[in-house]
Order: sequence, then C-alpha cells, then structure tokens
Amino acid sequence: MKISGPLVIAEGMRDAGMFDVVRVSHEHLIGEIIEIHGDRASVQVYEETAGLKPGEPVVSTGAPLSVELGPGLIESIYDGIQRPLDAIKAIAGTNIPRGIEVNALNREKRWNFVPTAAQGDAVKGGDVIGTVQETATVLHRIMVPPGVEGTLRQIKGGEYTVLDTVARIQTTGGDTVELTMMQKWPVRVERPYKEKLPPNEPLLTGQRVIDTFFPVAKGGAACVPGPFGSGKTVVQHQLAKWADAEIVVYIGCGERGNEMTDVLMEFPELNDPRSGESLMKRTVLIANTSNMPVAAREASVYTGITIAEYFRDMGYSVALMADSTSRWAEALREMSGRLEEMPGEEGYPAYLGSRMAQFYERSGKVVCLGSDNREGALTVIGAVSPAGGDISEPVTQATLRIVKVYWGLDSALAYKRHFPAINWLSSYSLYLDRLCEWLNENISPDWKQLRDDAMRLLQQESELEEIVRLVGVDALSAEDRLVLEVAKSIREDYLHQNAFHEVDTYASLHKQNRLMRMILSYYTEGHEALKAGAGMQALFAIDARERIGRAKYIPEDEVDASFDEIEKVLTRQIAALTEKQ
Repeated sequence: MKISGPLVIAEGMRDAGMFDVVRVSHEHLIGEIIEIHGDRASVQVYEETAGLKPGEPVVSTGAPLSVELGPGLIESIYDGIQRPLDAIKAIAGTNIPRGIEVNALNREKRWNFVPTAAQGDAVKGGDVIGTVQETATVLHRIMVPPGVEGTLRQIKGGEYTVLDTVARIQTTGGDTVELTMMQKWPVRVERPYKEKLPPNEPLLTGQRVIDTFFPVAKGGAACVPGPFGSGKTVVQHQLAKWADAEIVVYIGCGERGNEMTDVLMEFPELNDPRSGESLMKRTVLIANTSNMPVAAREASVYTGITIAEYFRDMGYSVALMADSTSRWAEALREMSGRLEEMPGEEGYPAYLGSRMAQFYERSGKVVCLGSDNREGALTVIGAVSPAGGDISEPVTQATLRIVKVYWGLDSALAYKRHFPAINWLSSYSLYLDRLCEWLNENISPDWKQLRDDAMRLLQQESELEEIVRLVGVDALSAEDRLVLEVAKSIREDYLHQNAFHEVDTYASLHKQNRLMRMILSYYTEGHEALKAGAGMQALFAIDARERIGRAKYIPEDEVDASFDEIEKVLTRQIAALTEKQ
C-alpha cells in the first residue's frame, strides 16, 4: 500500500470494481476506488490518513458508495458520507474519531406505518404503499423500490423500525421481495423517473430582485458566484427559509467551520413560515467543513443530491443549496493531481465541466415513477466562490455553461450595504420568457411589461452615470434627471431588501407587483407633468415619494389599502404641480 494524502494505492484488488467502497487499514477507514489498473487500485479515502503504513490491509465491500433512504432523514445533520454527526457526538464526543461506523438511519426508533395499498394490489417501482408522519410538516411516503414489480401479498400497519418488513411482493417472476421502510441507492447514479417536464413554474422566493428580475424555475438550476463577503451564504439562507419548496437539502461543502456553525445554530431557531414549526422540520443538512478531509467534499455533493432526488420521487418540490461548488472542484483538482492526470486550465482536471454537468443535470421537474403520475421537482442552487470575484476562472465558467440562472454578486454593492448584492446589469435568467407567461397569467397581465420597463430605467441610469461623471448632473435634461431619480427608487426601495426585518425579509408576488407598479406610476405621471411645465425640483420633493420608499415595510395584509392610499396621494400631488402651471 502506498499513501499520498487522501489517496491510497492498494495492490491485489483485481476482483474489486470501480467506485466500490473499501475499508482501509486496521482502523477501517472508509474509501472509494476511483481508478483501477490491473490489480492495482487507487482509493480515495474520506478520512484522515496520517499514520497509515505500507502493508496495511485494504478490503473491498463489493458495493458502491450508497446512502440510506427512509424515515429519519429529516432534521438529520450528516457529514459528507452520511454519518449522523449527532449520533457520533453521543458515542465519541465532539471530535470525530477515525474509522467510526454509525448507521445513517436510526435502527432502534419505531415509526407508525400507515398502509395506503391493500393486499392483492398490483404495484411497481415508485408506487406509494404507505406513509409515515416523519415530522409535523413532512409526510414520508414509503415507495416500492425502482425495478420491483408484482402483487402485494402482505402489508400491515403498525409501529416498525426501518429494517422491519412492512410488505411482501410476489414479483412477476414468482419471487418474493420483502420491503422495509429503508432503501439504499448509490450516490453516483441518478434516480430514475418517467419523464422530464419543461420548467414552466417559478420557484417563488420572496426576494424581489430574484422573483421579479431573475426568476428560477421549479426544477431549474442556478448559480450564485461572488467574492468573499458579498452575501452568498445569506442569499442561500434566505432561499432555504422562504423558497416555495417543501423540502430543503443544504450542503455545506468545504466552507469555513464558522459559516456551517451559523447554519447549524440558526436553522433550528428559524420558524418555518409555512407551518410555524422549526425550519429543521423539513430540512436535511450535510456538513462538510474546510477542516474535514478534502476527499469527502466530493462525496458530500452526491450524498446531498441523492437524498434530494428521493424526496422529489415522493412528489415533493425540493430545493438543494450547495455552498460552495468551488470547494468541491478543489477536491477534484487535488485528487486529479495525486493521480498524476493531465491537468486542464489552472490545474483543474480536464473533466471538470462534465462532472459539474452531471451534478446540475440531476435537477429537473419530472413525472415520478409509479401509477399515480405524481410530479416532483428538484431545484439546484449552487454557490461559487471565485478567487477575488474573478468569474473568468474555470469553475465559474464551467458552471455558467450548464445553469440557466446567474445571480452575480457584486462586492461594490455589498460594501455599500446593498443586499441582496445581486448585480442587476450582469445577472440573467434564461427561464424569464417562459416564467413570465405564468406570472402574466397568475399575478398580473402586464407583469413582464412592468419588469421590462424597470430594467430599461436601470440600464438608462447606468448610461447616464457615465455622462454625469464627465460633465456633472446639472448638464442633464429634466427628463434624464427623472430617470435617475426613479432608477434610484427602484434600487433603494425595491431591489434593496433587509433580510433581518420582520416584514421586508419576504415579499409576496402581489406585493412586488403593486410596489413596482407604484414606482413606475411616479415615473409615468412625473414625465407627463414635466412636459406640462411642472418644476423638476418640486416633482422630486413631493411627500408621496417618501411614502413609496417606506411602502416595502407595510405588512402583507395591509398592502392593498395602504398602496391604494399612496397611489391616490401620488396622483393628487403631481396633478397639483401641473395645475400651478
């Protein structure tokens, strides 16, 4: 055996297969075969390898790296290879000892299984045969594993552990298959589905800059690149709390320990706006911090997305947050270097793009397996941490070639305390046209028109700022000065959103539509007033402008009455300016 950091070269492995899990040394460290040449295998070890010596045993388990899927996933906090951190702490204290083996799902806890199918029913892979109320907010659906088809010969409700037999199926070949509430699935294999559907419904987030300007579809993929301190983690926390998803899977992949600690401390304290329960009641956390073994970062991403696919297969809308895929790519780079592979750009492996594509393409809105044709969606949102905010580096560019939504975080906006610091001039959403059809139909017939008008004013502001830098603001016409004032209102009163304010942290689509309409009404009516001879300074100083600026802090149940009143005051005050002329 030869040791090179997390890479172990083992001989005598002719009978092993690619991606088989192995146990390394007498300490039984967990690893995975990533390369085979003859009887020599390269093993990626997911634990610290310091102290290992040549000659120690390497034993293959004969099975690929897999996750356990069943009741008990929700509220769990796992490491990158699905070891429950709370169970490890109970056994070994605050430090994770090497080689510790703990089951991902509790084998002792009993769950109340309620059958939804009956003896004699014909069932096939994906069919729901029963349910378990896992938490107050999540009904866990027990499904027939993919590839199994036959007739239910026995099914009975009651209190069971995840290993107890809850049903027996006689397959079409005459065999009997015993079903438990737990499935195992290899993490590198996408879970099957019937059909992938076009993403035509937005994942509502309550964040105005996202929902209005750069929406992501349910089943879509988005990336959030940005330099240190620009607010990537805050954006993902907001999406985890407010996004219109029934299940949240949060992967802390190689981030600093204090950031993951914030997640672990905050999520149990946050109230789920859907139910009033703790947000953890519908969340699974994968914690793999920067001081944990580098190799496990790669596994953590696959572990998280396999768990997310499992809940998608139940018919849920799932949001997966990966923070950050740059650290995952760095793990690929390190392992590729130790394997002495030909490097690509900046030392990353040549297959970086294909590996990232395999990950993001597991997102989607699908028709799940099963007879009921239920639909599920998995939305993937990956944070990217380019060094110095340079988005021309390989990880960001490989990501942008795959995802269809780019929320570009801007350090200049973050320094101005403008959050979310998403740059409205560089960001984009390729789902926009499709989703605007849904928004026009369900929220307002002119939703896209209002959005386009606001975006045009922001672009005009950017062009006018160049002129202002050269010759000063006094050289602009009254109409151009109005553009600057309204664009400032869009930036400060609409795009800026306070995540820590009780009301402003979330805005419904209805409130977003009313607020945008009110800001643009000021522009339209103000433009007509200027043409009628109204004074520019008087127009900028009307009292209604200040009321528009405070409108985002109006609670949802008061929006219609309060906004109607502000719009009346706005129209009255602008009309008064025109009458003076």
